[in-house]
Amino acid sequence: MDQAIDFQALPQVAAGRARGGRETQQDALLCLHDPATDALMLVLADGMGGDGAGELAAEGVIEAARRLWELGLWREQPGALFLEALCQEAHVELVRRREGLVAGEPHSTVVALLLRGKQAYWAHIGDSRLYRFQGRRCLNCTEDHSVAQLKLRRGEIAPEQLAHDPDQHKLLRGLGGDAAPEVEHGGAILHAGQTFALCSDGVWEQLSAQELRRLSRRRDQAGALREALRLATARGGEQGDNAALIFVRIGGAGWVRRCGEKLWSAMHPRGSATPRFAGNGEVGR
Repeated sequence: MDQAIDFQALPQVAAGRARGGRETQQDALLCLHDPATDALMLVLADGMGGDGAGELAAEGVIEAARRLWELGLWREQPGALFLEALCQEAHVELVRRREGLVAGEPHSTVVALLLRGKQAYWAHIGDSRLYRFQGRRCLNCTEDHSVAQLKLRRGEIAPEQLAHDPDQHKLLRGLGGDAAPEVEHGGAILHAGQTFALCSDGVWEQLSAQELRRLSRRRDQAGALREALRLATARGGEQGDNAALIFVRIGGAGWVRRCGEKLWSAMHPRGSATPRFAGNGEVGR
């Protein structure tokens, strides 16, 4: 079992992945920051398909996401529209990659988070998750697109059975299939002290939401992320899945205010009056 961690860090962000008990790494991460606006985009993909197709798929999602970010469309488009385009572009990329394969079919999940100004936007397909925490509360958790989640909704299994249900890995939605994917979206106003966790099933099947909440709030963000991945791979054991995780922490009221002001300055020409952003991320009167 390999517990070595590939680690990335940005302001307010710590991200990493571990191979666990698998021979290959089929999880991929992307963390991007725009210094002019303090905008952040975080993307996590969990590939599948056999014969190396899973690695190819996850890399394809990341490549498509990076390409759209570099075009700068996120600056002008509504956040949900940009993330919809990202997911659809990633799907097209996987379909294109499939054409040259003799064996294996590249498919992938995706979960993406865009933090821009005072607003958070997210989108997901499959069973890679996003959690949003405030204090001791879990404000949001994306719902898996899996047979096991469907069984939970129907009352056939209890919530604590979901992670280890035999149908958990049978996905109802994914990237790279014959039809364009249906993307699920979410969003929220940012408030000081909130934290986010984006993770593959190799993490959330092994760590509870409360464990992720507690770790995401630690002052030592990098240390907390490494501990979370060590726990996930240790609990997964010799046959454990790849594990990928991104922690994001929203700064204090001053940080939220500066993000709003930076975004306004970047989006409006010189001479426009800059609004006064309140500490809660709202525009002051």
